[in-house]
Amino acid sequence: MSTIAASPGFSGTASALRRLYFVRFAFAIVWALAMFTTASNLGPLAVTLLVLYPLFDVAAAVVDARASRATGSPALLYVNIAVSLITAVGVAVACASGIPAVLRVWGAWAVVAGLVQLIVGVTRRKMGGQWPMIISGGISVLAGASFILGASAADPTLANAAGYAIPGGIFFLISAFRLGRAAKGN
Repeated sequence: MSTIAASPGFSGTASALRRLYFVRFAFAIVWALAMFTTASNLGPLAVTLLVLYPLFDVAAAVVDARASRATGSPALLYVNIAVSLITAVGVAVACASGIPAVLRVWGAWAVVAGLVQLIVGVTRRKMGGQWPMIISGGISVLAGASFILGASAADPTLANAAGYAIPGGIFFLISAFRLGRAAKGN
């Protein structure tokens, strides 16, 4: 059972996060489906999708930081913005070196972004609806490590990177539903 504070700051933040989480769910699912169609090679569509994902994360973190100012410091979200911007550039450069390089950059990003998500979720527990974010952050750390290890496989593929987005999207959806009570101020 989660505790939800009925303060106007929590209610407004929860409402904004709820909308953001629904958008993040939809983006993750559409992105994963598109990525699965091209996961075997680094053609122009795959490169575009691989760069787009961390850039979308930047935009989402900006929205999150603006919405969260009333309930706490968005400092970790600024860290996430910087890391995701660096990742977008890193992935674009890594694409020229092949799938193993992409998996290493993607994996490092998943580890760092997962840690940030986990910590932000823990700090927002009182708002409610954050257990899915905490779990998702932990899974992201483990998935990132597996991408880094998988880069050394005989025939590495981007399918796992595409699959990585689906559980993350589902956790955003669950959190969005759970934030419904906090958004109503109950």
